[in-house]
Amino acid sequence: MDPTPGEDTGGSTTGGGITGGVPTETWLELPGEDKGGLYPNAVELKVEADGEHNYTAYYDTSTYTSMWVAYPLEAKHMGSYSRPSSWSYNPLLGTQYQVNLCDSSYNDSYSRGHLIPNASRDGIKNMQLQTFYVTNSVPQIQNSFNGGIWNSLEQAMQNVAASERVYIVTGVAFSKVGESKSVSYTTAQDDTKQVPVPNYFYKIALKVTTDSNGTVTSASTIGFWFDHKTYSDSYTNYAVSVDQVETWTGFDFFANLPDNIERAAESNTNWSSFQSF
Repeated sequence: MDPTPGEDTGGSTTGGGITGGVPTETWLELPGEDKGGLYPNAVELKVEADGEHNYTAYYDTSTYTSMWVAYPLEAKHMGSYSRPSSWSYNPLLGTQYQVNLCDSSYNDSYSRGHLIPNASRDGIKNMQLQTFYVTNSVPQIQNSFNGGIWNSLEQAMQNVAASERVYIVTGVAFSKVGESKSVSYTTAQDDTKQVPVPNYFYKIALKVTTDSNGTVTSASTIGFWFDHKTYSDSYTNYAVSVDQVETWTGFDFFANLPDNIERAAESNTNWSSFQSF
């Protein structure tokens, strides 16, 4: 049966990766449960390929928007499979809750902006195809954003993940918590549904060290926050702490880390420090 708005399709995001009360590397990318009820019409879509976890999307059916997509990234995920030529509906959700972006993009010159990038899954074909679910797309400025600073940040994360596992959350916001901000809308070329254009994009990342049992012993995080506009400078100028992104979004990120490790890790704002951790 297709899930309905507000139904959790994959279980709570709290407690994932906790076995016998011991935090391990499993599901470390998942944010905590939306206890503030910011998105009452959101469903959690856990996407799997051939029985293997691919990514999780927190999809708001009232805005046709994944507010965040969380995924692990390592060398095996990246390769050289050709980019698919079309998109498809997400089979975990009724098509009435999705926008038809299968063959064409949005109007108003917006690109079909991936939240989990194609290049972060082009090493495993079925996982790659799932990044072309329409639930993984948001309207995004192409020139000097999606094709510029945002792409550079995606590549930087992929470079780090080429030698070690990284846990990433990519998300959007229409306003910061407590902020009143106007939102513009667009439509898909093949659909009439009104789709809000994000005012902000963010990406946060986590790296951990573990002991011989796989228990997390230390961690480092970094965040990046962008107004949705064109840029001509480097993504490194927009590094912020995960703590700051949590304040602006209302989400509790990397909630499956032990509390003391999470508190210590989420204040970092230095990209170089994160890279070298």
